[in-house]
Amino acid sequence: MVFFSLIRNFALMLAKKRLLGMTPTELKDIVVDLGMPAFTAKQIAQWLYEKHVHSIEEMTNLSKQNRQRLSEAYEVGIMAPVDCQHSKDGTIKYLFPVETDKGQQSKANSTHFVETVFIPDHDRATLCVSCQVGCKMNCLFCQTGKQGWNGNLTVADILNQIHALPERDALTNIVFMGQGEPMDNLDAVLQACEILTAPWGHQWSPKRITVSSVGVRGRLKRFLDESDCHIAISMHSPLHEQRQQLMPAEKAMSIAETVELLKQYDFTHQRRCSFEYICFGGLNDSPVYGREIVKLLEGLECRVNLIRFHEIPDVDLPSSNEKRMEALRDYLTHHGITTTIRASRGQDILAACGLLSTAKQSQ
Repeated sequence: MVFFSLIRNFALMLAKKRLLGMTPTELKDIVVDLGMPAFTAKQIAQWLYEKHVHSIEEMTNLSKQNRQRLSEAYEVGIMAPVDCQHSKDGTIKYLFPVETDKGQQSKANSTHFVETVFIPDHDRATLCVSCQVGCKMNCLFCQTGKQGWNGNLTVADILNQIHALPERDALTNIVFMGQGEPMDNLDAVLQACEILTAPWGHQWSPKRITVSSVGVRGRLKRFLDESDCHIAISMHSPLHEQRQQLMPAEKAMSIAETVELLKQYDFTHQRRCSFEYICFGGLNDSPVYGREIVKLLEGLECRVNLIRFHEIPDVDLPSSNEKRMEALRDYLTHHGITTTIRASRGQDILAACGLLSTAKQSQ
């Protein structure tokens, strides 16, 4: 009953426009249109992004009349998660209801969700954020891609995963490595990153945010030009034909083209470039692949994260073992590429890399 009550509340909330996710320029257009002083926009931004209020009524330096005007058509737009699962390793997976730019949320019997993963690790706390319902990329090894694509998240719903998180104040890092391809919803991702890092927003350093991508022609370059956040590229194979079998996106922008683009940017100071590499036993984890990775990445300041493959239904891919992964790590490190083996977190609640999916929750 609590679940369905929260969904009803979300539907009612969407009857009004959401202030969460708006920039000061957008807020200024709203307040001027409502006959309010232009400086009110800055006040609203402070309430949203510095004080994290949940309601317009809490914006006490706005007059009662202006709060009333604003609340007639707008809501702050924060919605609590409707479910959570706790892993034995401390990882927590949250389920958020969302609206999408395809408008499914307004259709009868159509409710959509995304999963968000909170990963505490000693003095670090990372949030794995989603940007789409499902994903168009359809990588062979990823459960999210098997869900298909049901729309892009709004800026409000991207930020809501952070604002409505019970552990929000403990966060040290955010990674756009949840459901969806960030470059496929680039406008919303860039605006969310702007709000997180702007002086009028959360005032985070861009070094606390990492955005992942398979490599999308045109959009990856735009992200690199318009954002200072870290970039993580899903490689998974240095060989064109094999990567194309694993990742259809290789057809549109190859890993070789992606690396050549990255070489045009400076990753020697504040910004970091990394490559995610899922290891499949006997397929891409031998010294032959180590040599090809070294050859591919020559001249690019970067690091490589090796990830164990987590099995998903109806996909016949083997997982590598620790010995082979350690050998690959040591080979790459010996040849000048900083390489780590990422610890699997939240596998028992299907929160580990490649396991996120909300297909069963969609109606």
